[in-house]
Amino acid sequence: MLDETKTRIDTLVERMAILRGYLDLPALEGQIRKLDSELSEQALWEDQEKAQKILKERSRLRGEIEDWTKKEKELEEVLILDEFARETEDQKDIEELETRVDSLDQALGRYEIERMLSGENDDANVIVYINAGAGGTEAQDWVEMLLRMYLKWAERKGFESQVVDLLPGEEAGVKNVTFLLKGPYAYGYLKCENGIHRLVRISPFDTNSRRHTSFASVYAYPEITDDIAVDIREEDIRIDTFRASGPGGQHVNRTDSAIRITHMPTGIVVQCQNERSQHKNKAIAMAILRSRIYELEKKKQEEKINSLNKEKKDIAWGSQIRSYILHPYKLIKDHRTKIEVHNAEGVLAGDIDAFIKAYLLYLTFEQKNDN
Repeated sequence: MLDETKTRIDTLVERMAILRGYLDLPALEGQIRKLDSELSEQALWEDQEKAQKILKERSRLRGEIEDWTKKEKELEEVLILDEFARETEDQKDIEELETRVDSLDQALGRYEIERMLSGENDDANVIVYINAGAGGTEAQDWVEMLLRMYLKWAERKGFESQVVDLLPGEEAGVKNVTFLLKGPYAYGYLKCENGIHRLVRISPFDTNSRRHTSFASVYAYPEITDDIAVDIREEDIRIDTFRASGPGGQHVNRTDSAIRITHMPTGIVVQCQNERSQHKNKAIAMAILRSRIYELEKKKQEEKINSLNKEKKDIAWGSQIRSYILHPYKLIKDHRTKIEVHNAEGVLAGDIDAFIKAYLLYLTFEQKNDN
């Protein structure tokens, strides 16, 4: 058992060495010194917005250094524990060592993923929209299953979740849903889920117990903060109020608190009915609209660049990215990375990190090949 643990520890040492090379701690310390110099200038504080941006960046850099220093200390403690457990051969010492190795292994796994999240807005919160494909109740139930999967995943990450808008199906499930996840690199993670998700199973709604195939589209886009300029003119939007729909309750269907905003130039429509306050619903809807417009403009620019490439990569949001087969066997397969997982129940309960990590690696290699 100790020999197996030693092999895992050796692997951890190798991974830490590789990551240390990427991190470049002296460069981070240099950036902090430069920011400290800017913060010491009295004139800076006359522009509070700029000062707050610098403070935020300094905090991020300092947090990155402290996080790495903590991992270095944990590895040092693991090496000491390993030596101690070999001397004592005590079962409690061995179990403590294995627990510490497991903990560091998981922490490094998260850290390795975050190193791959260096794209624009990867560190932002994420707004996710799921829409049922053709298939009526079957597809709507599939949307609800995906919603549950992502909320469970977010819970594991310690992310804050908020369902902003939900249109229930007539019989069961959800026609479409918009939800917000707040947490470090939320968008960077869930941008990997953009596309069509396919479900194959014996339908619980079919009295003849036949096999059905259902589709749902998932689109994730970053929550755009106020420090990114997105021009929305008042004359370009139409705001409608309506009564919230959904499960019963003393506040439902009594006031026109729900908000729908239409952006005429793009045809984008967003709505929010989650809050009881019309003012809060409007603020959330406007935030979503800003993010949608920003992402649309970004996509237009990317398409212009892609049109110049001889080879177009099929990573469009409309492509089928993953199949969830529950009958006649259980298999979840990602069509982009070829990753396969047989623990379907685990995946649908939110265990999707294997797919996310594989796709981030795929993107990393794609970018290197393009360069």
